[in-house]
Amino acid sequence: MNLGPNLVNLLVAAGLSGLIGFEREFNKRDAGLRTHIMVGMGAALFTIVGAELGVDRTRMAAQVVSGIGFIGAGTIFRAGDSIKGLTTAAGMWTVAGIGVAAGFGMLALATTATVVALLVLFGLLPVVERLGSKNQEAETEAGSAD
Repeated sequence: MNLGPNLVNLLVAAGLSGLIGFEREFNKRDAGLRTHIMVGMGAALFTIVGAELGVDRTRMAAQVVSGIGFIGAGTIFRAGDSIKGLTTAAGMWTVAGIGVAAGFGMLALATTATVVALLVLFGLLPVVERLGSKNQEAETEAGSAD
C-alpha cells in the first residue's frame, strides 16, 4: 500500500467536504462542517480501502451511495405543509460523491464538483430568496434544519 497518495486523497476529500460543510454551518443548518467532513472523508476512506483490497470500483461506489442515502434520508422531515432538509441531504450526497472521486485520485473532478456545489449553495441563494418560493419563506420563518 502506498500511503502517500492515499493520504493526500483522504485529506483532499476532508478539505473539499469541509468547504461545503462550512456553507451549511454558515447558514446555521444542523448538518454542518463536521458532518460534511465526516461524510466526505468516510466515502474516500471506503473507496481507498476498497481499491487497496481489489474490490470492484463500481461496487464500492454503489455501496457508498446506498449508505449515504440512509444518512441523507434521516435529514429530511415534514414541517406543516413543507419538506425540510432536502438541500442538506443533497449536499451530503454530493459530498459523498466528492469523497469517492477524491478517494479514487480524481482530484480535479472532486475540486470541480466542490466549486460547482458552492456556486449552487451560495450563488443561487439570492435567486431563491428573490423568487420567494414557498419553501424559502417557511425556512426563513421557522429557521429550519435544511
